[in-house]
Amino acid sequence: MGRTAVLFLFATGCLIASSGFAASGGIVNARIHTLDDERTGVEAMAWDERGRIVYLGDAPGMTDAHPDIEPKDLGGHTVLPGLIDAHGHVMGLGLARLQADLVGAGSVDEVIERLKAHAEDLPEEAWLTGRGWDQTRWESREFPSAVDLDEAFPDRPVYLVRIDGHAAWVNSAAMGHATEDLSGDWQPQGGSIHRDDDEKPTGILIDTAMPFVADAMPEPSGEERELALDLALAEIARHGLTGVHDAGTSLADFRQLRQRDQAGELSVRIHALADGDAEMLAWLCDNGPHNGGRLNARAVKLYTDGALGSRGAAMLADYSDDPGNRGLLFHSDEELRGLVDHVMGCGLQLGIHAIGDAANRQVIDALAAVGSEHPDNPGRHRIEHVQIIAVDDIPRMAEHDIIASMQPIHATSDMRWAQDRVGSDRLDGAYAWQRIVDAGVHLALGSDFPVEPVNPWLGIHAAVTRQDQDGNPEGGWLPDQRLSVDEALRGFTIDAAYAGFAEADTGSLEVGKYADFIVINADPHEIDSSELSGIEVLKTVVGGELVFAE
Repeated sequence: MGRTAVLFLFATGCLIASSGFAASGGIVNARIHTLDDERTGVEAMAWDERGRIVYLGDAPGMTDAHPDIEPKDLGGHTVLPGLIDAHGHVMGLGLARLQADLVGAGSVDEVIERLKAHAEDLPEEAWLTGRGWDQTRWESREFPSAVDLDEAFPDRPVYLVRIDGHAAWVNSAAMGHATEDLSGDWQPQGGSIHRDDDEKPTGILIDTAMPFVADAMPEPSGEERELALDLALAEIARHGLTGVHDAGTSLADFRQLRQRDQAGELSVRIHALADGDAEMLAWLCDNGPHNGGRLNARAVKLYTDGALGSRGAAMLADYSDDPGNRGLLFHSDEELRGLVDHVMGCGLQLGIHAIGDAANRQVIDALAAVGSEHPDNPGRHRIEHVQIIAVDDIPRMAEHDIIASMQPIHATSDMRWAQDRVGSDRLDGAYAWQRIVDAGVHLALGSDFPVEPVNPWLGIHAAVTRQDQDGNPEGGWLPDQRLSVDEALRGFTIDAAYAGFAEADTGSLEVGKYADFIVINADPHEIDSSELSGIEVLKTVVGGELVFAE
């Protein structure tokens, strides 16, 4: 997939270069779930040369209305609207595929073995990078140190990002390139440098401390960036995603995506959220929202705290397993309100990362206080993650029309240790999807890839069962917060589209909307919930254009 990719078109079956436009086409003999309550029991669909749906109904009716279309017979397979991941990282996914994969490594020794294998193909002067380590999977559950890496890599700089993206593990050679002196007793706002008793850095950098070493690494080459984007787009299409909200798009990322889009070579619709108070935000404030063919940019991603796994999520009370630690707030209340005011003044949507209950309250307070000062702002502001929230704050999200952008698979990844972090008393607001839905809050669902796998069916399975892939725990973790299959699908379609201002074009299959759909091997309404994670995507179609086929 990518600039040189060729795509099959359903209507003609011929090979064409991706042009960003589709010829008219159609499907018959399909079990089409439109997710439109006004039109059910559909077996046929047709779209025009713009890739927009012009017919939904039965096959004879389609033949009468559109006799020139030669539809594709789907043999009774199930069709759904294309799934939309409301929180992913497109370039982060592609670049991760060029690094050492540390996901699932069960010990420091296994990490080092994977790094050695990856390093065999690296130039002598290259940094060794990787992503996915998770100390909670190790016997000690303790953070590692530079010493663990130094013996194997005494000279080559090593920079390894934790699974959640909120901590880095580096060796001494990498710290030798740091842009700041890491020794002493100082700490950055919103971050932490782990140090030993002699105030020497141990090699663990949390959140805003990470750039002290990351900024010293060479930037990926243009060729590497193009390869990374190709890899990401192929993986996204393979898993049935027709839309992604890119949570943290740099100006360089935007220009690369825009070039692909203008060339008709973007195989997914992207709602880009600028990467904080940086160059991309300045560009949007100067130029206004960008509305391209499949790339739109009208939002900004801000951060208020770190991650729960590294105890950086900002909490209202101490961590239950680390007395005296309440996590990391990146901004004072005044600073955050200033940023919110600036973004709203530019006419943009806010998507604000908040994981801990203190961070979620700070965001709600800021949006409530500043929102009334910008009546012309389009709204639909979002909190990204909402992992631990005070139950009393959930109705406030509905009151202020704040969207909850959540990732169900985080719950089943974190349930192994979440209660240790926050204690039982705060679990009522932990990954509380059903309470959020019941409060009338729009719930947009995603994965946070590459923190978690791209496959949205893993998230749908987690949402419906609150169990891991092995069926644990029996009955589900905090089972009263499970979603129904329809609620989970809505989160990955209709509500995700709404969160990206795209509900008039995508999210359900309706006449006038784009023919964004997937063909799958099982009907999620008819299989046991334990089998949801095993659903396979057979075809992915964007605007009538086939971008993946098994």
